[in-house]
Amino acid sequence: MADMIIRKDRRAGRLTFNRPQALNALSHDMALAIDAALREWQDDPEVALVVIDAEGERAFCSGGDIAAVYRAGLEGDHRVGRDFFRDEYRMNARIKDYPKPIVAFMQGFVMGGGVGVGGHASHRIVGDSTQIAMPETGIGLIPDVGGSWLLGHAPGHVGEYLGLTGARMGPGDAIFAGFADAYIPETEWPALIERLAETGDVAAIESRPRPEAPLERRDLSAFGGPSVAEIMAALEAAGDEAALKPLRRNSPLSMAATLALVRAARADVRLRDSLARELRFTARATAESDFLEGVRAQIIDKDRNPQWAADAGPAHVAAMLAPLGKDEIEWEDRT
Repeated sequence: MADMIIRKDRRAGRLTFNRPQALNALSHDMALAIDAALREWQDDPEVALVVIDAEGERAFCSGGDIAAVYRAGLEGDHRVGRDFFRDEYRMNARIKDYPKPIVAFMQGFVMGGGVGVGGHASHRIVGDSTQIAMPETGIGLIPDVGGSWLLGHAPGHVGEYLGLTGARMGPGDAIFAGFADAYIPETEWPALIERLAETGDVAAIESRPRPEAPLERRDLSAFGGPSVAEIMAALEAAGDEAALKPLRRNSPLSMAATLALVRAARADVRLRDSLARELRFTARATAESDFLEGVRAQIIDKDRNPQWAADAGPAHVAAMLAPLGKDEIEWEDRT
């Protein structure tokens, strides 16, 4: 059975994640398949809109399937990671810039690569089980797949908080932070998808009142600090142990780079500008960051005890985010 079920259903192009046993983790082949389907449907007059959903109750997509990237990086082959991230980011940008409506139904875990698919759709639907997060600093990476764009455009210092801590958002917080648009009870999703396929009209989407958003009431002023060290000092002065705990646990290099990326993304006019900046870090990640150690500790050995060793100083952060020269991402239309 295909990991991605791709078909046309009346007026809709349908993309369904189909790896529920792996929490619908996104592989390189799946990213390429999504991109190819969207290219094919872009000028197809039979397709009025695209619906993206997922099999299984536990996850829309729990993140990128990075096992192959990890194995290749251990062997000194850094091309596998670069190619995966570049192709994934092109797919993310296609979703964001697509000329037809894309409706994403995001249940359960929506993390990392799942945010890159659902988070850039034109109509992003969440339900009671939704848990959205960008937890990459915990594995020595950065919030990529356009995560820095979404975080940079979140209100106040919500973006810095979510990016540095990897905290999860329920449906209300996801809408408040700009990661989703509409709350609809999940029991109603099948009938809504049926109407969308039948009519090809997004007017069928009727959001319920937004659930409570705890983030809206939280004082995140400490996350306005100019550096991770100063943010942590402010949190210590405020006695905010809940926020300090993940900052003490996550990769120092990843957090410093995340802070720079989120703040740079605030000035970006297009998602692809943020994606290009993210690739500068991720293309170097298997060779020059804490990424391999983070994946080992959290995903491979699961000892949850990473030994961070990468230089987190300003010079190395700048080097990780420096242009890639001939390896910079190229967009199809070059605009």
